Amino acid sequence: MFEVIRNDILAPNVHRMVIRAPRIAKARKPGQFVIVRVEEGGERIPLTIGDASTKEGTITLFIQAVGLTSQKIVSIPAGLDLKDVAGPLGQPTEIKSWGRVACIGGGLGTAVLYPTAKALQETGNEVTTIIGGRSASYIILAEELSAFSREVQITTEDGSLGRKGFVTEELQDLIDDPARRPHAVIAIGPVPMMRTVAELTRPYGIKTIVSLNPLIIDGTGMCGSCRVEVGGETKFACVDGPEFDGHLVNFDFLSNRLATYHEEEARMLEQLPANLRARLVQVKR
Repeated sequence: MFEVIRNDILAPNVHRMVIRAPRIAKARKPGQFVIVRVEEGGERIPLTIGDASTKEGTITLFIQAVGLTSQKIVSIPAGLDLKDVAGPLGQPTEIKSWGRVACIGGGLGTAVLYPTAKALQETGNEVTTIIGGRSASYIILAEELSAFSREVQITTEDGSLGRKGFVTEELQDLIDDPARRPHAVIAIGPVPMMRTVAELTRPYGIKTIVSLNPLIIDGTGMCGSCRVEVGGETKFACVDGPEFDGHLVNFDFLSNRLATYHEEEARMLEQLPANLRARLVQVKR
């Protein structure tokens, strides 16, 4: 059993949970994830390890409650336990001294970006962070990321905070300035955002890493559900990734894979109480 130490709400339906897991905290590296189960026989949910403390023996998970199981996870208060937390899994982020690095986060991808930005800064890189969301209430970790960033730029679709628009517009401004142009870009967020970032950086030859989010079940590459296409080859996000060269990813293949279970998800959603169903539908928009 894995005790929940803290459970904080960061944004609508977005929680930060601190879990006691000393072995994982000791072994984990930026970019890796765990698989969580609430109960025996329950659904397996992959979650990126956002932070860890070897001193406290804890890991930090950022969770967006968009389905029934994730709702169950975030409903567990401090002092109670999760059934299973397995990891660390996946390949660590490629951390090098590139020079200037732009870290791009969209939505909950900002939380996944957090340990990477921290590691990049600690390696001596000059980090510029660009984060975006639908509105001000969906912007998370801006203050925390400022500790590792030369600057943090914020965009919102409705203009309620920072620049009105998208993270890619801020990235283009960064690239257009020779004194600020990044030598590498890390982009984590919705698939359309990562695709656009990769296409934006391609003509400039800027190394671009993206974190892919296909359906992951066992986390060992056995089930094949998380297969993606990178450079014309089949890869498994759980063991070969989840991070890949954005210029080599087949985003059409990824989008089609993500849509595989939409009908099943819709049927499951219809079985929920009306108030919970309405809240989850709003989050998915």
